[in-house]
Amino acid sequence: VFENMVHGAKAWLSSTKHPNYEAASKAIEKIYGSKPDFTREGGSIPITSAFEDATQMNVLLLPVGACDDKAHSQNEKYNRSNLVNAIKVLGMYLHELGRLQGQKPSLCRCEPLTEEELMVPGAFLRGFRCKCEM
Repeated sequence: VFENMVHGAKAWLSSTKHPNYEAASKAIEKIYGSKPDFTREGGSIPITSAFEDATQMNVLLLPVGACDDKAHSQNEKYNRSNLVNAIKVLGMYLHELGRLQGQKPSLCRCEPLTEEELMVPGAFLRGFRCKCEM
């Protein structure tokens, strides 16, 4: 039994059916030549749920490491090729995101957040000052 929790975060899980993930999936497939394997890693990264809660928008984590990187260990490594491919994936992801059909936050015509809504902690993170999702 734990008396005091030293570190903890709300678990995060997102739907891979969201257009955000479809764009990322296409980008990863174009760069790596194979479809991504959604492994549910990074679900305890605290900022992920904070961004999603604050913006009320879908959030995703793009992969940039390898399974043998030994993340957060004393022998952590990072391959240079992963950095190069991460840059390519990000560029291709933004390209694919721009090709999505349907409503986009930048085209949204929702009423802007009210002064009262802007006073809520984290409201400044609400992208494009609207309440929409892609």
